[in-house]
Amino acid sequence: MNLDLDALCVTTLRMLAVDMVEQANSGHPGLPLGAAPMAHVLWSRFLRHDPADPRWPDRDRFILSAGHGSALLYALLHMSGYDLPLEELKRFRQLGSRTPGHPEHGLTPGVECSTGPLGQGLAMGVGMAWAERLLAERFNRPGESALVDHHVYVLASDGDLMEGVVAEAASLAGHQGLGKLVVLYDDNHISIEGSTELTFTEDVEARFRAYGWHTLAVEDGEDLEAIAHAIEAGRAETGRPSLIRVRTRIGHGSPLAGSAAVHGAPLGAERLAATRVFYHWPNESFHVPEAVQHYRVGVIERGLEWSHAWAAQLAAIEAADPVRVAQFREALAGILPDGWDESLARLDFGQKPVATRVASGMAIHALAGGIPALIGGSADLAPSNNTHIQNGGVRNMHFGVREHAMAAIVNGMALHGGWIPFCATFLVFSDYMRGAMRLSALMETRVIYVLTHDSIAVGEDGPTHQPVEQLAGLRALPGLTVLRPADAHETVAAWRLAVSARGPTALILSRQNLPILPVNPEGVARGAYVVDGCSGEPELVLLASGSEVSLAMQVKVRLQSLGHEAIRVVSMPSWELFAVQSAEYRMSVLGSGLRLAMEAGSSLGWHRWVGDQGVVVAVDRFGVSAPGGRAMDVVGLSVEAVVAKVMELISESNQ
Repeated sequence: MNLDLDALCVTTLRMLAVDMVEQANSGHPGLPLGAAPMAHVLWSRFLRHDPADPRWPDRDRFILSAGHGSALLYALLHMSGYDLPLEELKRFRQLGSRTPGHPEHGLTPGVECSTGPLGQGLAMGVGMAWAERLLAERFNRPGESALVDHHVYVLASDGDLMEGVVAEAASLAGHQGLGKLVVLYDDNHISIEGSTELTFTEDVEARFRAYGWHTLAVEDGEDLEAIAHAIEAGRAETGRPSLIRVRTRIGHGSPLAGSAAVHGAPLGAERLAATRVFYHWPNESFHVPEAVQHYRVGVIERGLEWSHAWAAQLAAIEAADPVRVAQFREALAGILPDGWDESLARLDFGQKPVATRVASGMAIHALAGGIPALIGGSADLAPSNNTHIQNGGVRNMHFGVREHAMAAIVNGMALHGGWIPFCATFLVFSDYMRGAMRLSALMETRVIYVLTHDSIAVGEDGPTHQPVEQLAGLRALPGLTVLRPADAHETVAAWRLAVSARGPTALILSRQNLPILPVNPEGVARGAYVVDGCSGEPELVLLASGSEVSLAMQVKVRLQSLGHEAIRVVSMPSWELFAVQSAEYRMSVLGSGLRLAMEAGSSLGWHRWVGDQGVVVAVDRFGVSAPGGRAMDVVGLSVEAVVAKVMELISESNQ
């Protein structure tokens, strides 16, 4: 591309972005004005993609981790020929547009993941690069053209690199030597409060070198050739991820250039006019020169050549090895192989009590044999979380003590395609993962969170390790299916649901052994069911999840000894699944009489199921350092304490 056209494309990107922000009267013009040159060089000279097929499997991935600069990404997509017409750019940040305030996966063609919470995009990029490498190891063969061979590019800001999740993810990326990951760091020295001199004066390159990264620097963010040479060098380094620090000027070309004032507000009519003068640009909103229109056609044609050549290569390999290519297509489509759950049906737990974390480990191993795409690991807790896949090789992922990055990385793997990832830690430490888990629910990624040590029955480790409010917090996340199984068989049923789910699932599992119950797998799939019924309409329904279901069974026996025969016990592993059942089914489970719920977690939300007249026996305080049984006694989750609550409820109802 000649330099004049390069300059014209860069200015078009800049002015489209500021026009979007101005028309919306909302947005962030500073980053697009400063980072447009590096974005253009990447997209015009290096990024392999097909605008006509945004989901082409072997495309390079581009992630705008600094999602507040979304106007730049939308301008790139429009100028590259994606199905994002100029009318959508004019509707920036408006209801129903495909140009929302921050990039949203699944809404805008070409957007690989939802970004905006700083650091998440870069961490997901680590997951995508890791997914690419493992997929290449599984499906590529020596001596033939590669089925999987692409790069992951990230544009990150100062704010991204300040976030702790990036420290975790970058450390792991360096350890793994993810050479297909290239990060462009927009080093503009400005954050919302002012100069980064206020808070961020470290030597970023030295930090990343210490992580095991290859680092480069471009001191003039307007120097397109220097940027190109740096990206070439980053691509050539195959043994380490690369960080390219590009020194830019936020808001370049505007009267507010170099100041925090240009970060997150429209320029205003006078400053916009001055910016047009600086760039010798027509006084016309959303102007796209004819030469740039021709450039757009060229990008589309080049993308078609790339994707069609890959498709021909795939067809040639398929002719020689149809089984491998069928498995490749199946993995990319997220299709579960025939008979994937047969091994689950063969699991035999006998009648001895089993911790649900142990049953989960057995389910993982069984599923791994039938689902080659199942992959995952733990935040340095695999022996406790029971997540190790026997003979699983690279499918056993070691995240180290990096919960937040772990959750973001598996999001990236799920978005990349080819894998069904899971990750694990103690339930109490899900607090460290919440930012990524929220994005998982928002993006509907098929990720499985294995969260063990699910209550104060953890015991001696005390209140710092005993979860209380975490379960309620996870249930509050729209789009996350939470399953707290009551025994080994419910755990198997929960895993069957999780691997076939559309979106994310959290499995909440016990440390302590739990009795084997008369489980109804279909009832688990419906979120709640009668695990122990009675003749006729019940006088009282006992609702519980997880370990408290067996407690409810004991409470029923005690109540029967006191003459209360009409007692029903309901296992309620998933509020989300139960809530979408028909009203008739819900009433058939809950009954119309008295209800008491018990759970070793916060009471928040339980009155939805027990009603205003019902009682909830739960944990609305922190735990204690004591053996698990004693800790449960202290908070009132014992047979005696629950029976006393039941008798109070019955007495009050008879008054």
